[in-house]
Amino acid sequence: MSATTMDLPAQTAMRRNVRLLFLCQALMNSAVVGQATMGALIGYSLAENKALATLPMALQMLATMTASIPAGMVFARLGRRPGFILGAAGSLLGSLVFAFGVWQGSFPLYCLGAIPAGMGFGIAQHYRFAAAEVASPDYRPRAISLVMAGGVIAAALGPELVKHTRDLFAPALFLGTYLILALMPLACMALLTQIALPPAPPRATVATPVMEIVARPAFLTAALTGAVAYGTMNLLMTSTPLEMMLCGFGISASATVIQAHAISMYAPGFVTGRLIARFGTRPVIVAGVVLNAICVCLALLGKDFLHFTLALAALGVGWNFMFTGATTLLAEAHTPAERVRAQTANDFIVFGTVACTAFGSGLLHAASGWNLLNILVLPALGLALLRIMRRPVRFAA
Repeated sequence: MSATTMDLPAQTAMRRNVRLLFLCQALMNSAVVGQATMGALIGYSLAENKALATLPMALQMLATMTASIPAGMVFARLGRRPGFILGAAGSLLGSLVFAFGVWQGSFPLYCLGAIPAGMGFGIAQHYRFAAAEVASPDYRPRAISLVMAGGVIAAALGPELVKHTRDLFAPALFLGTYLILALMPLACMALLTQIALPPAPPRATVATPVMEIVARPAFLTAALTGAVAYGTMNLLMTSTPLEMMLCGFGISASATVIQAHAISMYAPGFVTGRLIARFGTRPVIVAGVVLNAICVCLALLGKDFLHFTLALAALGVGWNFMFTGATTLLAEAHTPAERVRAQTANDFIVFGTVACTAFGSGLLHAASGWNLLNILVLPALGLALLRIMRRPVRFAA
């Protein structure tokens, strides 16, 4: 049923659910944006081997990848609400362990906090899938992009919290920030009680093997696009605060750049769905690839504040176009009964890639420098461009 043929109460309820999912995404992403702002800097200050500065972020992304498996089991058996509450609990625990690690000045303990935090972030990635499920087919691209746009609030809030709470418990820098961030998942749990979420999907008599779903051309295109979008973005974003620190910039400057980047990631969500509906998924993804390439060019041209800001802004918009497009493609790659298994496999691939780039970012930055780190993004973008430029294949159930 399309949005235009739904009766008014049904349309109102659908849009209310999307708005609440938008707020949940905003709250859960606030902790992630805050962590992206300060994680590498804290890791650099606590780790004896400075090449391990991005290890906490890598562990967080590894946990995000791993979360796709238990999340898929909970979603499949119990439905969306219990799964999202589990994710919020993981994010809460992660913030508290991060805080304890900072208070103790312990790098291993700080790294430990990345595991529940990553699990919470991984489960929160399914808010975009829930948006697709509560929306009518013709409203689906807008619902996905609008829920992802919840990151705009996180983009504004996360870095500001870092700036204004980092010294609350000095000399334990950032302790107060993590304690404030722990409030976000609590608020999310309260909102989840107000959303009409879909129940667990029907259990198929004979489940489709995961490898059969993964082998579909439509799935491969969606997963590759999503992995390149998130992996290349994370590779550059994670190392940017480190490079800015080495260039003499302070925490506030790097927080401002990450804030501009995060806003650029999520603000297009208010229009990306409309762009996909008007021009199609493939042109929007291609535009995202081009913007990411522009980011690399800007990063190679200079290392002043303006270059960092413009490069990360282009990277953010490029990520949004590519990742929203990939999510839209994924919705066409499975049947309703296969949705959780397809989403789980997709996020396992995407965030496995992100975990590798998060860890590799610190190693590559320490070993080869900023310029080579940026150049290495280009082959991955080229691979995604070649895949998406092929004749699009839609899975026929």
